[in-house]
Formats: sequence, C-alpha cells, structure tokens
Amino acid sequence: MSGNRGVVYKGPGKVAIEKIDFPKLELREQKRKCHHGVILKVVCTNICGSDQHMVRGRTTAPSGLVLGHEITGEVIECGRDVEFIKKGDLVSVPFNIACGRCANCKAGKTGICLTVNPARPGAAYGYVDMGGWVGGQAEYVMVPYADFNLLKFADKDRAMEKITDLTLLSDIFPTGFHGAYSAGVGPGTTVYVAGAGPVGLACAASCHLLGAAVVIVGDLNPDRLKQAKKMGCEVVDVKKGSIADQIEQILGEPEVDAAVDCVGFEARGCGHDHSKEVPAQVLNDVMTICKAGGAIGIPGLYVTGDPGAVDPAAQVGSLSIRIGLGWAKSHSFTTGQCPVMRYHRQLANAILHDKIQIAKAVNVQLISLDEAPKGYQDFDKGAAKKFVIDPHGMVG
Repeated sequence: MSGNRGVVYKGPGKVAIEKIDFPKLELREQKRKCHHGVILKVVCTNICGSDQHMVRGRTTAPSGLVLGHEITGEVIECGRDVEFIKKGDLVSVPFNIACGRCANCKAGKTGICLTVNPARPGAAYGYVDMGGWVGGQAEYVMVPYADFNLLKFADKDRAMEKITDLTLLSDIFPTGFHGAYSAGVGPGTTVYVAGAGPVGLACAASCHLLGAAVVIVGDLNPDRLKQAKKMGCEVVDVKKGSIADQIEQILGEPEVDAAVDCVGFEARGCGHDHSKEVPAQVLNDVMTICKAGGAIGIPGLYVTGDPGAVDPAAQVGSLSIRIGLGWAKSHSFTTGQCPVMRYHRQLANAILHDKIQIAKAVNVQLISLDEAPKGYQDFDKGAAKKFVIDPHGMVG
C-alpha cells in the first residue's frame, strides 16, 4: 500500500487533488520514529470554514500545504507503543493534536498543548502555524499520541450508520457546543449566535441540547438563515440594520442572556455597511446585546497574520474592540481552540442515543475527494451546507 492523494492548497483561491506521500509512523520535525502513532484510512474528512480562510488567502499558509483537520478514520497500522487502539478500530480524531503529558494537557486544555508545535501552544492537522502536521483531507493520514487523542467507537457497525453525524465530532460539533457552554447557555436561557455557517448552526443545535428557551441566529446569507429556521431558531438578518432592535422584536427586550461569536475575523458590517469588512463588528455586536454580567463564547477564528485585512492593524490581529463596553457590563469572554476531548465522548453518546441530529442541523452533503475543489468553491459562495468528503466511497 503506497498510494495516497490529498487536497493541496496551491495559492489564494486554488486547491487541487494531488498525489502525496503515504504516511509513515514518524515525526518529521523531530526526525524520529512515532511509536505512539497510528495510520488511518480516512472514512470521512470535512471542509471547514477555517480551511476556507486559508484558501481565500487570508492567512500566511504556504502553497503546498495538505489541508484538512476534521478526520474520522479506520486504523490500518499501529505504532509499537500504542496499547489501547487496535487495527480495524473506527475512530474520531480531535482536530487539536495533544501529547497528553504536558501541564496543559493534564489540565484538559488540549487546544493549547505545549509540546506538539515548536512555534506556539496548540497544534492541528493541515493548518497554518499549527506545527506542520500533514492534513487529513486525504485517503490516509498519520495521527500521533493515538491512545490519548483518539475516540474509539465501540460498535463499529452502529457508528457507521450515523457516520455523517459522528464525523462532526472532530471539530464543529464540539466547537459549537464549547461556544454555547462557555457562554453559560442552560435551561431557559436566551441566546444570540452570530453566524449561520456550519459552526454557528452546530452552536445553535448545541444551545437547544443545553435547554435554551430561545436561540436567535444572525447572518446576512438568506439560505443559511433559512437553514437556521428549519432547526427551530429565530433569525436576525444583519443586512436589515440594528441587531438589538431585531432581538427586541423577538424577545420584547434588546438583550440576551448569552452570546456566541461563530464568525471570526472576516466579519462584515451591519445594515448599509454589510458589504464592507469590519473585523471587530461581531465582537462589538455581542457585547452590545449581551446583558450585564453575561458571558460571551468566541469560537470564531481570529488570527495574528492576515495579509488580506482591511488595514495594517488588522493584518496583525489588532482590532478596534470596545473593551470598555465589555468591562462596564462585567462580561466574561472565552476564546481559542475548542478542547475537543473535553466534550466529544458525551456528544458522541448524544448522537448515538438519538438526542440530536447534528448532520441534519448543519445540512451535511457528502462529496468525493475529487469533488473537493468544487466543494471549496460552493462553500466560498455561501452554500448552506457542510461538505463531508468520502475519500474511499465507504459512506456514500
């Protein structure tokens, strides 16, 4: 077995399916064997909005990067030191790579592992500045620290029946849930979710799972707002102006108990400014409409290097945030990569026991590996879908 193909970033607006190296049980940066790793035959791998930022040229990602950090696969080879994961297991791969040994991993902060990226805390597959790990939008991929990182599905056949739901455990379902949970969403709360892309819809579904009374989703894409309505959410069209006024029409007051930013740094303005990029728009919006003492979850991506930003400050991640407003209202903020392992086992149980249909909520569409470039194009145009790649035809 020596063949492998993957989705490769070729420059702004361009991805291609190319032959890539078959994975080996080795750590390339450290030039040594990876006895704690496994090689996976990829069952599902998903296109993420974070990938789209790179493909648009809005990061410092280098040409030639193999993309993909949302991976579900079947184990075909185990390293010498792998004890609990076995050949043939079907597993979900958290997008954040974690060693399980450092202080942060031991504290459950697996999104900011201290050892797997020489540049900064935290690593991910196929992502800029995240340690140089090969991405999983491919036929095969290597996963390190397998015993710690991987979530094994005990009943493989049952898991395959719900694989389009379970594939979302690698990132967007835990990320959306993390945004809701860190914002304090619970029974009877009112929530505003900024962004009706896949993460925003996963967050809205998570709010319902957590018992929210009213979930309001804001976006400027009518198809995505329709998808939010289908799953029982109220909606705000940010093109129509004041978000607070629209929330007041829904709730009778212009504030919510909790707010979540699922948009990130490519945010656009409200009302007449909706065609302009305003990087801090959503952060300022959620502080405006979140009640005093409330919490704000920020799973939306913000970067330290954005060559396509609207001004020099934003190019290095410096945004015009009304922190005085947040301070005056005693808001709390939770930012950064979701620590997937904090949630994925419980969310898998929710899927397997029919407590949530997350694939339906985010409108999963299966595509082949060869269809991935078109999937990127459609996603960039605002398709109200979550594209899931099926490299070997094991699902579709």
